[in-house]
Amino acid sequence: MTLRNALVSWKYPSILLCGIGISNFGSWVYFIALNLIVLDMTGSALAVAGLYIVKPLAAIFTNVWAGSVIDRINKRNLMAALDLFRTVFIALLPLTSSIWVMYSLVFVINMAGAMFGTTSRSYITKLIPIEQRKRFNSLRSLMDSGAFLIGPALAGILFLIGTPVLAIYINAAALLLSGIITLFMPNLEKDHRLEQSNHYLSWTIMKKDWGIVLDFSRKSSYIMLIYFLFSCMVVMETAIDSQEAAFAKAVLLLSDSDYGFLVSVAGAGIIAGAIVNAVFISKVKISHMIGLGSLFVSIGYMIFAFSNSFSLAAIGFFIIAFSLAFANTGFQTFYQNNIPVEIMGRVGSVFGLLEALLIIITTAIVGVSAHFISIRFVVISGSLIMFALSIWLSMISMKTSKIRYYSVGDVEIEAKEKM
Repeated sequence: MTLRNALVSWKYPSILLCGIGISNFGSWVYFIALNLIVLDMTGSALAVAGLYIVKPLAAIFTNVWAGSVIDRINKRNLMAALDLFRTVFIALLPLTSSIWVMYSLVFVINMAGAMFGTTSRSYITKLIPIEQRKRFNSLRSLMDSGAFLIGPALAGILFLIGTPVLAIYINAAALLLSGIITLFMPNLEKDHRLEQSNHYLSWTIMKKDWGIVLDFSRKSSYIMLIYFLFSCMVVMETAIDSQEAAFAKAVLLLSDSDYGFLVSVAGAGIIAGAIVNAVFISKVKISHMIGLGSLFVSIGYMIFAFSNSFSLAAIGFFIIAFSLAFANTGFQTFYQNNIPVEIMGRVGSVFGLLEALLIIITTAIVGVSAHFISIRFVVISGSLIMFALSIWLSMISMKTSKIRYYSVGDVEIEAKEKM
């Protein structure tokens, strides 16, 4: 492929990555600023913790019906509208003095965010040719890693020169800019016939759509088993991460500065993994990215769970962060290549609902168990469960008899490289 052709083919993916990057950087600034605003308003750590419950609750409420809407309307326009919607509601946050009104606004913002995530996944699948998906997902992982490292630092700088309120408004501006950028993307469904209806949210349509998802799941049991196992990995990661700080301070007896350095080690692992992933993406099979990536993530958690010193915990953190780039890129590519884009919104919403429910239930069980039993026991138990899940996921994802589910993208890439 010539340089000219490569530049042309990556024009819109590059614009999309730019919009995603701006949104991600703004989201980190917003996340940190919102925590500080709630803490200043209430003086309560419990009130801040409530913000972490709002997100999965919003996902549950949204995913019941969102897929029925997403698959039936113009996705580019919906993404831009959701960015504008979030811009307005985020800008309203500093104007309220009631914690319950703030929670309500955050709930609505997270509803829009959950819907945006599912919509963007469908749009990306339509936009990005199959031979570019692995590369795009690896670059997106690199973009997310940069946001993870630079976002909090940017928030800190903004707090030095202004206030958390200023940071909130900057996030609103970032989302507005992201929405404007989205409008410059191709209108992929401009000439496509979308289902016209004024009753997307009727019980009849939602019941029919859930039936479609269940029917697809039965007919594509292998694809949905990979999806389910990877979602279970995400659930266990979230549950264990909820005890991460308590484990570091109460079990490993780390100081605040030591824990801060531990998080920095994770940040270094994330950026290193994303860079290696982006450089060598064409050499690594999708099945290996999912299977081995997930396995090494769980090994990292095992090292952390059984650690008794800062050094061992840091090694575990680095392995977790490094491996996540490969696991996430592999899974996203597998999902895009195997879920029909016509029902992707509905499939993503239904399984996103299940994942959100499992996150709330599992995190609650882990939290209560850590309080009444022991943090060490809970973190070790969670890591062992994750390790078992990752072995299962690795075994079935790297089966030679299932290569057809993974080779489609790799074969296309090899063909392009030989041109």
